[in-house]
Amino acid sequence: MSSKSSAEHFEPYRQRVLAERDALQCALRSPHEAQRRVLTGLLTANAETAFGLKHGFKNIRDWKSYRAAVPIRDYDALAPWIDRAAGGEAGVLSADDPVVYFKSSGSTGDSKKIPITREFMRTGFFPPYYAAWANIVEHFPEVVSRDESTLNLKHDPVSRTGTTASGRPHLGASQVDFGQAFGEPLSAEPGSRAPWGVLPVPVDEGDYLEKAYLRLRLAVEHDVRCVIGINPAMVAAVPYQLEQWWPRIVRELHDGTLGGHRHGTPNPERAAQLERMAEYSGTLRPAHVWPNFKLLFCWTTGLASLYLPRLKESFGPGVTVLPAPVAASEGFVGVALDRHLTAGSAAITAAFHEFVDADEDVRPDSTTLLFDELEVGREYHVVLSHIGGLYRYALGDVVRVVDRVGAMPRISYAGRGNRSDVAGERLRESHVVRALQTALGAQGLEVRNASCRAVSPPGETRPRYEFALAPHSPFGAVEVRELASSVDAALRDVASGYASARTAGRLDPPALHVLARDAFDVQWQARVEAGTRPAQVKDRVFERDDAAWARLLTLGSEARA
Repeated sequence: MSSKSSAEHFEPYRQRVLAERDALQCALRSPHEAQRRVLTGLLTANAETAFGLKHGFKNIRDWKSYRAAVPIRDYDALAPWIDRAAGGEAGVLSADDPVVYFKSSGSTGDSKKIPITREFMRTGFFPPYYAAWANIVEHFPEVVSRDESTLNLKHDPVSRTGTTASGRPHLGASQVDFGQAFGEPLSAEPGSRAPWGVLPVPVDEGDYLEKAYLRLRLAVEHDVRCVIGINPAMVAAVPYQLEQWWPRIVRELHDGTLGGHRHGTPNPERAAQLERMAEYSGTLRPAHVWPNFKLLFCWTTGLASLYLPRLKESFGPGVTVLPAPVAASEGFVGVALDRHLTAGSAAITAAFHEFVDADEDVRPDSTTLLFDELEVGREYHVVLSHIGGLYRYALGDVVRVVDRVGAMPRISYAGRGNRSDVAGERLRESHVVRALQTALGAQGLEVRNASCRAVSPPGETRPRYEFALAPHSPFGAVEVRELASSVDAALRDVASGYASARTAGRLDPPALHVLARDAFDVQWQARVEAGTRPAQVKDRVFERDDAAWARLLTLGSEARA
């Protein structure tokens, strides 16, 4: 795309993004009315659907009667209804039948079918979706106004897609052309029109590792100032990939090839420049390649909170990290309307939201709270409803209330709602992350990533937690022993169930495995090479795959406690 066409696209895009941001800010001043409109709208629109008739939508007058009429369901409980719609039956969950089905983000390994209708996209998706880019447009316009300024790692167009039984597309949200499918040409994300937006040489659609290489090979010839990953593990992979691939990149730059195919003009001057930097520093880092780099855009909580401070340094001094929305394939929960590092405002025009205390199990009849009833510092399961056919849907995510702006809380993503519980400890992902933050901070230690799992060692009667840590710099033997004790103490502080299990002797003290510095990079790349889309290969607080855990520990050093 030429510079002129980039500029022509930017101004209407900027206006739309800021308008949606302003509309959400306005709605937040009357949150009860905004949520009432969302609930009334979805009930009225879908009253004559199979689901609406069964649950008496016509007789529901307020959110309390809605809660009484419709039980909370997770995906498995709603799946029979979704399968009917995906099979071609009209008017099952929504009057406006689905156009596509989004795949789930892959946190659980499932490939769910999330129904996506035109009306949902118009009212529940596009408003918060545009608003989510407002901080970039307002504070970093240069990364949006020029196509080649942004390396968008989540953008992955495909020519072949999976389909449902009725022939509707079934693919990831980042693979949908919103302009073509929903008539929203402005919805093209930053970087999607870059020279690497559509790869100019043949590559197998399932060869995600080669695709990543080809994008980097093209991007090193441009003044990239922003990387968009959403999933922070994708962003963390970029420095590792440059370390591995720079000799190949330099060779292809010199020869004027791309993946072995003739492409563009040979660029021996740029090749020599990169080679000199790599030889001087011992490797090639993003800061060497893109000296004007400004911005990372991804989730900033969870395990990413442990490694983002050092990660952004590899992209250059003064780099800003902005948080991606609190959202899933099923819908939006929160959107950052300012430059807070982790928290976003409630996306109250996108869906009707309810919350269940995170210490409780989510049941069909769980007592739920509304946004204004949430307490700062506490965590909650998310239950959402929207016009696209999800009703009191247990999202599976836990959010943390960070603070309040006026009457409304700001929330951050705290982790998946599934627990690890082998001895009554009921550990959540956020418990583990907070304990690691505390224990590492107390000793001045840093990690590049971490994971854990409950194990029952052979010959021992009690289970324990084992942690795998990849240090930023080597840990000493004494530090490892002290860190193990600190993690144990921190877990006792943040999780009452863990404290009870340890006091009662149902759990042994945790053990630490200190891995090689790049262990999680190797593991991440192996999953991608095996055929999983990079957007779906996320950090795992709890590693539940036995084989994956065993492989991870083979990447360890000698240090252990």
